Amino acid sequence: MSARLRIAHHTGYRYGTPVTSSYNEVRVAPMTTPEQTALRTRLEVRPAPWQHVYHDYWGSQVTVFEVHEPHSELAVTATSTVEVDRPGTPAPGGGWDVLRDPRAADEMVELLATSRATAPPEELADRVRSLAASGASPDDLAAEVCSLLHREVRYVAGATGVHSHAADAWGERAGVCQDMAHLALGALRTAGIPARYVSGYLHPDPSAPVGTTVTGESHAWVEWWTGEWFGWDPTNDVPPGDRHVIVARGREYSDVPPLKGVYAGSAPSEMVVKVDITRLA
Repeated sequence: MSARLRIAHHTGYRYGTPVTSSYNEVRVAPMTTPEQTALRTRLEVRPAPWQHVYHDYWGSQVTVFEVHEPHSELAVTATSTVEVDRPGTPAPGGGWDVLRDPRAADEMVELLATSRATAPPEELADRVRSLAASGASPDDLAAEVCSLLHREVRYVAGATGVHSHAADAWGERAGVCQDMAHLALGALRTAGIPARYVSGYLHPDPSAPVGTTVTGESHAWVEWWTGEWFGWDPTNDVPPGDRHVIVARGREYSDVPPLKGVYAGSAPSEMVVKVDITRLA
C-alpha cells in the first residue's frame, strides 16, 4: 500500500552571542528512486543566504549556503512531499560467487572497507564469521546479522552521540539508529557483503489517520548488495516500508549529515531539530 507524506524538517543553530558569518551544507531533500517519488521540496533559510545546489558522489542532493551578516540563530526548514510505494520483499540476490567476483569487489571497494566509525568489535566480527561458516546465503546472513543487533543492542535515546563509533554501542549494548546502522555496516563488510548507510525519515505511527501531523524521526538504516540492492532497518528489524523515506546514502553517517557547517565567532552553539510528518494519502 503506497503512502503520500508531507515532511517538515526544522533544524538549525542558536548561538550564545551573534556570529559574523557561517558556511553550511544540508542534505534534507528526499531522493527520487524506483520506490519513492519526491514531488516537491521547499527549503527556507533564515537569515536569507547565498546558496547553491548539487548532487554529491553518492547521489544525495546537497544545498550549500553562506550567511554573511551577524546572526544569533540559523533556522533551516525543509518541507517535502513524497510518494512512497515499496513492493513486497524482493527475490533473493545472488550467492557468494557473485560477491567473490573480482569485478564486483573492485566496483564496490568503498562499500566493503570498514572505518573507525563502522569497524565491528572482535566479538561481533567472530560471530559474523561463525554465521558465514554455517553455509547461509549472503541475504540470509545479512538479515540474521540485523536481527542479532536488534535482539542484543537496546534502542536508548542519548546513549551515544553523532561522533560515537559502532564499538561504543556494542560495548554498552545500547545506542540509536545511527549506531545500529554502523554496527550492521561493519558486520556485513566483515563478511564480504557490500553495504551502504541510508539516512531519511520514519513515520512512527502506522495507525495515524490521514491528515494528522505527528512528531516524526530522522532515521537511519542500511542497504546491502548481492547482485541487487536490498534494504533493512536493523533498529526495527524490518525491511523499509512505505513509512520510510530515503534522503541520502553514503558509506557512513559522516557522508550524510542533515546539517553541518562552520561559523566565525567564539560563541557556543546549540543545535535544534524537529521533524513533523503528515500522511496525506
